[in-house]
Amino acid sequence: MERTRKGKLEGKRALVTAGGQGIGLAIVRELLEAGCQVCVHYFSSEPDLAGLRSESGASQERKLSAFQADLCREGEAEALVRAAVESMGGLDILINNAGSLVERRQLEEVDPEFYGRVMDLNLASMVRVTRAALPALKQAGQASVVNLSSLAGRKGGHGGSLLYATAKGAVLTWTRALSAELAPAGIRVNAVAPGLILGTSFHATHTTEESARETIRGIPLGRAGNPADVARAVAYLASEYDGFITGATIDINGGVYCA
Repeated sequence: MERTRKGKLEGKRALVTAGGQGIGLAIVRELLEAGCQVCVHYFSSEPDLAGLRSESGASQERKLSAFQADLCREGEAEALVRAAVESMGGLDILINNAGSLVERRQLEEVDPEFYGRVMDLNLASMVRVTRAALPALKQAGQASVVNLSSLAGRKGGHGGSLLYATAKGAVLTWTRALSAELAPAGIRVNAVAPGLILGTSFHATHTTEESARETIRGIPLGRAGNPADVARAVAYLASEYDGFITGATIDINGGVYCA
């Protein structure tokens, strides 16, 4: 099965948003090891391209590039996609990974600026990038889009994550709706919904050690996830070019939530 997946991904051209650290970086590594050409988007965490190339054993001929952009700005999102397509000569795979809780706030602490910021980063940025990438994805034929949602989008999240959970829930609906819209063009659209994934700046910033321990106690598999757990699922969804999976969400949470 592994050889089959890697054979399907060999030479495919992928853009990964927020790929400079955490889950995004793990996805970049997984796609590189599977033989993809990869363009890495970053905002502040610039990736070590030489190190990534060395880790994966990628040849100098295989395209590996990185571009900085603020995806909350329409022009920068469009410029990123143009740069990625020009760098790789096309686009077969789009991984919409960018997003953040920003900070924990209760409803009475939510103001219009904060509401706009969370929704823009977690949902509107995904719309911008996907819309800009659509012509290249259509030209590629059997292309694949994978969106990063969250267990919070299923369950509502922990305290103070009201808007983040709402945005991630919207990503699940966006995935289902877009999959139907793009199916006639041969483009599949799926999502993953990670639970507690330690070893990321997200949980290092927004999750206390006590909260993590309490969450782990409720996970049937008895452990937290790691970025590689998510990356493997993303690569699987990306690789199913002639497959029958679209509009689906893979829950990656150790069994704490089963749809």
